[in-house]
Amino acid sequence: MDGPRRLLMTVDDIQDEVEPSREYGYLFAHFREESDGYAERIHFSLSEGDSPLRWLPLWNGQPKLTSTLGTTGVRDPAIVKDASGRFHVLSTDLRVWGGDDAGWDGWRRRGSRSLIVWDSDDLIEWTGPRSVEVVPPTAGMAWAPETTVDPDTGEHIVFWSSCLFDESDTDHAGETYSRILYSRTRDFVHFTAAETFIDNGLDIIDTALLQENGRVYRFSKDESHGPRRNGIHQEVGSGLLADDFVTVGTRIGADMFAGVEAPMVVKDPHESRWYLFLDQYSRSPQGYFALESTDPDSGEWSPVPADRVRIAPGTKHGTMLRLDREEWLRLRPFAEEVA
Repeated sequence: MDGPRRLLMTVDDIQDEVEPSREYGYLFAHFREESDGYAERIHFSLSEGDSPLRWLPLWNGQPKLTSTLGTTGVRDPAIVKDASGRFHVLSTDLRVWGGDDAGWDGWRRRGSRSLIVWDSDDLIEWTGPRSVEVVPPTAGMAWAPETTVDPDTGEHIVFWSSCLFDESDTDHAGETYSRILYSRTRDFVHFTAAETFIDNGLDIIDTALLQENGRVYRFSKDESHGPRRNGIHQEVGSGLLADDFVTVGTRIGADMFAGVEAPMVVKDPHESRWYLFLDQYSRSPQGYFALESTDPDSGEWSPVPADRVRIAPGTKHGTMLRLDREEWLRLRPFAEEVA
């Protein structure tokens, strides 16, 4: 970023224009990728006003949450608010830089089977970390957790990527592929046994969901190789666990960057427009860029003009949380000036 920036709207502006309980603004939990130092920790950014396109890092861009458990590295955070009003951050337990140097194949086969979790009542003070084992010994890892709510039960569905192996393959040496598993929870302490969420024979990671108007929009990354690789692809179905998902778009963003992952999708709060954020890792500095669509059923996404987007370079794989006015105002002083 090119020097200190101040938020575009003042506290008085927000207090005058927005009811206390009304949704307003966003919080973005993410990490940073750096080969030197210790960047695999949880960072937060706050939206500039009520748009998911423009962001200012909180706490002067310094990490807020650090793990002392497992690998001591945390990536790919998901942030969520439960029905009681408590907040939770769930993340991948993986340290790529300064870790055990097993490499991506080794981590997929014999990585952490737990998620690292923090809890908060106010988004400022956090308790944890704590480790939650979410997959059985037949799984090689648990990566990139995301959450959504089951509209039929009110439960939170937590889903993530896992490679699975035959029970007899205790060394996890055989051929396998990643699929999406899920568990249910209400309090982010007690989780049901993992079940299969997406398994279409492809090597799938980084699934993100949007539930809108009775339809479910599903975005994932196909890690397989070859000319039929789908890359970031979009499916549309009638429900979270429906069997009628249809692929409507493939290789999204591939014409812009050779490597893209970690989709996030959010609806504009003021108009019929949807934003798809993708994390590019083929150029330095890595980080998110934004696409948009006025018809999410089409699977067609176009770049958001650069002058409408402000995301600090190096902002990596994470999720956004919709806030209310009081929550946004509580966080605002920590984002007032950023170097």
